[in-house]
Amino acid sequence: MKEKVGIGIIGTGFARRVQIPAFLECENAKVVSVASGHAENAESTAREFGIGHFTDDWRETVENENVDLVCITTPPNTHFEMTLAAIEAGKHVLCEKPMAMNAAQAREMTEKAKEKNVLALIDHELRFLHGRRLALEMLKNGAIGKVRHAKANFRAPHRGDANAAWNWWSDKTAGGGALGAIGSHLIDSLNWFLETEIAEVFCCLQTHIKRRKDSSGEMREVTTDDEANMIVRFADGDLTTDATGNVSISMTEYPKYQNRMEFFGSKGALRVEARGEVFLGKSDASDWTEIETDLGKNIAGVPDTGFTRGFLNFAPEIIQAILSGKAEIEHAATFDDGVKVQKVLDAAHESNETGCLVKI
Repeated sequence: MKEKVGIGIIGTGFARRVQIPAFLECENAKVVSVASGHAENAESTAREFGIGHFTDDWRETVENENVDLVCITTPPNTHFEMTLAAIEAGKHVLCEKPMAMNAAQAREMTEKAKEKNVLALIDHELRFLHGRRLALEMLKNGAIGKVRHAKANFRAPHRGDANAAWNWWSDKTAGGGALGAIGSHLIDSLNWFLETEIAEVFCCLQTHIKRRKDSSGEMREVTTDDEANMIVRFADGDLTTDATGNVSISMTEYPKYQNRMEFFGSKGALRVEARGEVFLGKSDASDWTEIETDLGKNIAGVPDTGFTRGFLNFAPEIIQAILSGKAEIEHAATFDDGVKVQKVLDAAHESNETGCLVKI
C-alpha cells in the first residue's frame, strides 16, 4: 500500500483557498502539481504552498507520474474533457460541480469511471458537515415523521454589485450561473437528505444585472442567471410520500449569506443552517429548539459559509479511501449522484425555456 497520495490540482480559485490547505492537513497526502490557465496563478500557488510542479497546461498535471488524485476545480465546460483524460490516465478524480454541461456528458464520464474502476467523486462537501450527518440520522429515525415538504433557500450578495467583473460566472457557454453553481449543491442535498430523487420541476431563471465589464474594461452581456427559483415534486421513498419542495437561489440578495435547508413532516420540522447548525421544531412546540452538534473548524481567512468546514472533514476520507483501494466513500457524492443532479439541471433549463413543468 502507498504511504502517501499524490494530488494534482487543476484550477487555483476554490482549490487554493480550501482544497490545498485541507489536503495539507492530511498526514498521508502531498500536493505534487498545480495547473492553471494563467501561468502566474499556478506559479504563485505553488510557491505559497511549496508545491514542486506548476504549469499552465492541465494535461501535464494529469500525466504527472506522481499524481494519484486529480482535483478539477475549473469552470463546468472544462470538466468533461479533463475528467475523461484523468480517468484514461488511471487517476482518481474529484470533480467540482456541476459535473458537466449536460446529462449526456455526465453519463459518459460515469461509464468511463466505472470501466477504469477509479474513485470518481463530485465535490459536494456539505454532505460531510457534522450537523448535516446528524440531521440525516434524525430524518431516517423518524424525528419528524414522513416528509411532506422541503425548502432550500440560498442567498448571497456576491453578484449584487453591478461593478463586479464579467467572468465565466456570466457566460452560459462556460456553464456559469446560479442554477448550476449553487443549484447543483441544493439538488444534491435534497436527494441525499431525503434518499430519493426529484421527479418533476418547474423553474424560473432571472438575470438582474444584464451587463458587466470584463477584465479589459469592455461591457459584455451576461448570459447566465443570478437568480433561480424551482418548484419540485419528489419521487416517493422511505422518507417521502407525495412530497413537494421549493428551491430559491439568489446571488444578488442583501444583506448577508444564507444557506438553509428545511424539512416539514407529519410530526414536526427540521432545519439545517449553513455551518451545520440543527434545529428541531416539534409538532407540539411553538418555536425551534437547537440540537447541540460539533460544527468542526474553518480555515482562517476563508469566509465561514460551511463549505470549508465540510471539505476539511471530506479530505481525509478521500485520502484514506485511495490508500485502502476503495472505489466509493460512504456519504460521498459519486458520479452516479452527479448524473441525477445533472438531469434536474437540464430539466430546469428546459422548464425555464418552455414555461412548462418538466417530468424527469
